[in-house]
Amino acid sequence: MAEPIDDDLYRRTKALLEPGEIRLNGVIVDTNLTSDEEPTLHQATLDVGNLISEAAGIEPTDTYVYSGNDDESFGINQHQGLTLDGEEFVWECQQLMREGTYDVVFYYEADADQAAIVEGVEELGFDATGVRGE
Repeated sequence: MAEPIDDDLYRRTKALLEPGEIRLNGVIVDTNLTSDEEPTLHQATLDVGNLISEAAGIEPTDTYVYSGNDDESFGINQHQGLTLDGEEFVWECQQLMREGTYDVVFYYEADADQAAIVEGVEELGFDATGVRGE
């Protein structure tokens, strides 16, 4: 596992994973993308979401992305991967502008293959920091 890209962001991500109804893990994706590269950020979000779906044993074609701009009660830079049948949670992310570039925090059920997710994100060309929940 790489060193956390930002200690504060790591701690905040870890707090999101605190025990609740389901056990969660996460990954922080350091994109180095600026606001001028939002179409690339959008595609990267979809690509990582597909990796997470596969690592959770769900075909990416069996999911869709529910975005913040679809619902006033949902943040504009917040997205969820849900299953087509029954809208079950697969993953959620928050796109955070930090020091001029985007970091994207994803979280998902802990039974997804954490190592495959981190490796897959790195294969996409981004730095990844895995965060395990409790």
